[in-house]
Amino acid sequence: MTKGTLLRSDVPVEQTWDLRDLFQTEEDWETELVAVETDIQTVTKYKGAVCENAKSLLECLKAKDALQERLMRVATYADLQMSVDGTNPNYQANAARVGSVLSNVRSNLSFVESELLQLDSDTVKAYINEESELVDFQKTLTDILESKPHRLSPDVEKVLAAFGEVFDAPYMIYQRSKTSDMKFLSFTTDDGVEHPLTFNSFPKYEDSANTELRRKAYDVFVGTLQQYQNTYAATYATEVKKQVTEARLRNYESVTDMLLDEQQVTKEMYHNQLHTIQTELAPHMRRLAKLKQRVLGLDKMHYCDLKAPLDPDFSPEVTYEEASKLVLDSLQVMGSEYMEIMEQGINNRWVDLADNVGKRSGAFCSSPYGAHPYILMTWNNSMRNAFTLAHELGHAGHFVLASRYQRISNTRPSRYFVEAPSTMNEMLLSKHILEQSNDERMRRWVILQSLGTYYHNFVTHILEGELQRRVYDLAHQGTPITAKLLNEQKVELLTAFWGEEVEIDEGAGLTWMRQPHYYMGLYPYTYSAGLTASTAASQMIQEEGQPAVDRWLSALKAGGTLKPIELMKLAGVDMSTPEPIRKAVAYVGSLVDELEKSF
Repeated sequence: MTKGTLLRSDVPVEQTWDLRDLFQTEEDWETELVAVETDIQTVTKYKGAVCENAKSLLECLKAKDALQERLMRVATYADLQMSVDGTNPNYQANAARVGSVLSNVRSNLSFVESELLQLDSDTVKAYINEESELVDFQKTLTDILESKPHRLSPDVEKVLAAFGEVFDAPYMIYQRSKTSDMKFLSFTTDDGVEHPLTFNSFPKYEDSANTELRRKAYDVFVGTLQQYQNTYAATYATEVKKQVTEARLRNYESVTDMLLDEQQVTKEMYHNQLHTIQTELAPHMRRLAKLKQRVLGLDKMHYCDLKAPLDPDFSPEVTYEEASKLVLDSLQVMGSEYMEIMEQGINNRWVDLADNVGKRSGAFCSSPYGAHPYILMTWNNSMRNAFTLAHELGHAGHFVLASRYQRISNTRPSRYFVEAPSTMNEMLLSKHILEQSNDERMRRWVILQSLGTYYHNFVTHILEGELQRRVYDLAHQGTPITAKLLNEQKVELLTAFWGEEVEIDEGAGLTWMRQPHYYMGLYPYTYSAGLTASTAASQMIQEEGQPAVDRWLSALKAGGTLKPIELMKLAGVDMSTPEPIRKAVAYVGSLVDELEKSF
């Protein structure tokens, strides 16, 4: 245990989320876990008769939705427990039990999709005419029919589903190791002060104005990562191998084709995002790195200096209460229905903001259908935290609205759109703070915060996406994925992006060990797609007002009823060309221009 970090049991309750909104007690959760498994028969009774007639089809799909909703609550409860304390043996056991139940349910319900594949589009139309409620399932049915060329026999699909828990193991092992086993030594600065280090506290040091503190924390951090690199590479290689095998079994050209098919995104849209940002954003980011080096008086610009604050003497601390008010004020333009959700999120303990031993790093929003969302983050009293809060509340607002207007099977849009509502909230927060202040220094500071958002999505995540693109290409050619290969590829792509302006050391090559996104399919590049859309839409809100807000809210309420390109168009953004990406990158360039002038 790292000195100075609280145990979960010592954290003030007001800094934690309230899981009683999911289940009053763990006994209630236990009872439901058993009941869900027993109630699989509410769906399996339709086996062999799913497509017999319109009524049977409707009843089966409704029963499956009802079971999925209960299963989601049960799984979310265990997942949230593990997220706040991965060292707790009871939580570990609960997570394992849920994994087992999920696998069993998936296996037993795999017949539904197999039977749906026997339908054709004419029969679907006829059934919808007969049972009007089937309209709600139109996209689900269409998506399944479109997947026909890549489906295996019912028996094989059932076997694959039964292995669900095993297939999820690489991600589980990665997370378990990170939260439960990986321990960092504390380190001492020249003034004799000892500093504790955890996965969750490292970002605080990374953002520090103190060069000695920043660089020493980095050395200790990467020193610990080095000790785990071969295990983590083997874990990630297993994940990749699993995907390569599945892609071949399902007759896809490559893993990339399989994962993009799942997102309903074309290869052109995917490559546009990675290529346009890397080539057109790099010059702006190099200028920013050069500016930091000059203003901060650094001998060299090291990789670990990239997040150093440009105006370290002006870093107003912000409490959670102050940030909450600021975020709520900034979102008023979204109207009363959206604001009611935001206020509930802030006031009703939807957010877990403590730092404690065993807590997951980073931030997320979990949105179980039929219950309210849960937001995890670690509060360090920095303004970056306020932007993270706004971001996660954007996810919460999106999924509450989608759940309110759609069935469970229609709530989740493609990953390509998922990061748009969250980054929209960050754009609105930036705009609000700029409008509130006449202070030049405050303006500069908000531009820095806004650049933080773009850095996170257009640099950190796009370079993760680039590593994935390379890894999948190499794996497709049969190249073994090892720690050496991952480190070399990461150093190579970082060097290509930052050029001679930033010194990329060996430790920078270990950055792939920090993020769980590599276990989530082609997720990292979608952050930039979301931010591209929200940049364009937030400019429309500024120019048009209410009509643009209405378009945006209609896209949120549509949930997963449209393909991502149609969903973006509903919000007023056409992502079929690189144009919105170029405009967003140019906007980042204009922020860097303004910074250069201000210094």
